Amino acid sequence: MIKKKDLSQEDKKTWEDYIKDPTGIYDKDNKNQRNIRKERFKFDLHGFTLEEANSKVREVITYCVEKKFKELLLITGKGIHSTNEEDTYVSKNFGKLKYSVPDFIKSDTELNNLIISINEAATKDGGEGAILIKLKKL
Repeated sequence: MIKKKDLSQEDKKTWEDYIKDPTGIYDKDNKNQRNIRKERFKFDLHGFTLEEANSKVREVITYCVEKKFKELLLITGKGIHSTNEEDTYVSKNFGKLKYSVPDFIKSDTELNNLIISINEAATKDGGEGAILIKLKKL
């Protein structure tokens, strides 16, 4: 690129006018950004009770669909530190978030209509301690 050493007064004025108000310039990159879906949203449910987790899952799924995420990675933990084994009236498996959250989503018609699938996450994403939810494009 060759720089002009001497700019004309007309070129300087044009440049200064542009700097003051660049609204007439079309930004093709900005237009393309609006249609791109974000890949993945990640949320950690450690420390939530079953009721709190279900409420938060509803909120997070709704948010992710509105913001056009393709996937939601929910970190539930493996249930190793769960205290539900002490209560004889609570199922050892379904008292744990890793089992109860997918069951809650599947049983809720409104949420179920927003998702494509629910699977255990890949090992690199948390494996048994995480759930990968694929979201519908609305």
